[in-house]
Amino acid sequence: MEKLEIIGGKRLFGEIDVCGAKNAAVAVIPAALLVDGVCRIENVPNIKDVKLITQMLSYLGAKVEHIDETTISIDASRLTTHIAAYDMASRMRASYYLLGALLGRLHKAEVALPGGCNFGQRPINLHEKGFRALGAQVATVRGQVIATAEGLKGNNIYLDTASVGATINIMLAAALAEGRTVIENAAREPHIVDVANFLNTMGANVRGAGTDVIRINGVEKMHGGTYSIIPDQIEAGTFMLAAAAAGGNVLVKNVIPKHMESVVSKLEEMGVKVTEYDDSIRVERDGDVHGVRVKTNYYPGFPTDMQPQMVALLSTASGTSIMTEDVWENRFQYIGELQRMGADIRVEGKSAIINGGRLCGAPVRATDLRAGAAMIIAGLAAEGKTVINDPHYIDRGYSCIESRLRSIGASIERVYEV
Repeated sequence: MEKLEIIGGKRLFGEIDVCGAKNAAVAVIPAALLVDGVCRIENVPNIKDVKLITQMLSYLGAKVEHIDETTISIDASRLTTHIAAYDMASRMRASYYLLGALLGRLHKAEVALPGGCNFGQRPINLHEKGFRALGAQVATVRGQVIATAEGLKGNNIYLDTASVGATINIMLAAALAEGRTVIENAAREPHIVDVANFLNTMGANVRGAGTDVIRINGVEKMHGGTYSIIPDQIEAGTFMLAAAAAGGNVLVKNVIPKHMESVVSKLEEMGVKVTEYDDSIRVERDGDVHGVRVKTNYYPGFPTDMQPQMVALLSTASGTSIMTEDVWENRFQYIGELQRMGADIRVEGKSAIINGGRLCGAPVRATDLRAGAAMIIAGLAAEGKTVINDPHYIDRGYSCIESRLRSIGASIERVYEV
């Protein structure tokens, strides 16, 4: 059994690099199924979710080669099946991108309903709506989504909500479809732009990614090429909030500052000094910080994937803070773990009311990926020892988290118990 042990109260100093974006990588890698040639993908994060999605591509018949820790090559020119391995696909949310990619390439796909972190329902009705608009038949049979089409044709598709997953999946399905597809009320997250840029590098014709209207002109074929994944905005934000919680002076490198505006705004509002450079951000905290109101929203709003980490930080701030979760309906289930550490938090509907104070180390568990990151932040700020159980959730999205935090002064170790 693995655990993370943290001795809190140590200020952080130095520089820390951000890896490639998890949410981009787990969409770009399935997108390689559309390409008739070899794709070389660089700046890939060395995390469990990436390992799982590459294994799924291998199962489908793609040739996947790990060139080094952050570079892979994918040759999907000879796929052998359109059916994803159920046990693997059901373990992560991003497996649903195989639907759009396989449907676009082979005009048929069978993929298990998505799994991953359990903090709310993961309906794929908007994905299905998009596939049907392109001419596919879609059904769910015994937990397996089955999509088939004689051919895909472009269409106008309006998304009832700005779903990230549906936006990407429709882009994938439409890339090789006949004619033009227009996605209205599209999500605008940075990793959507990254997927579109990858597709275009490989010969697709996608325009408007990053806005609420995306236009895809289908092409007959996509060729191989080389592409580098963008930096991970959520990992960058996690390190920034860790520095703010523990105190000190940390330069977070390999960052796109534009992607971090909502996080920077709240840190500055709390009294944290933030300095932006071309591709890095310095976070300095010396003294108390005070509470703020935060509301999650789709990009460019405050990311839901930063909500638990921000609640951990706000638990150490003076005064009362309010965190409102407007994206997922059940993302406060980790609150009990912070309460074990002395956090004064109560949940009322969509909001958590946080009366800041001191945290004390305690045994806690990572209930999901980002909640696990929140436990690390709380442990860094707390007095005494914090032991985090179930760190495998954290490993899904953060590579070598303990050694990287140690490089800036954190006292954190991974321990193994029989």
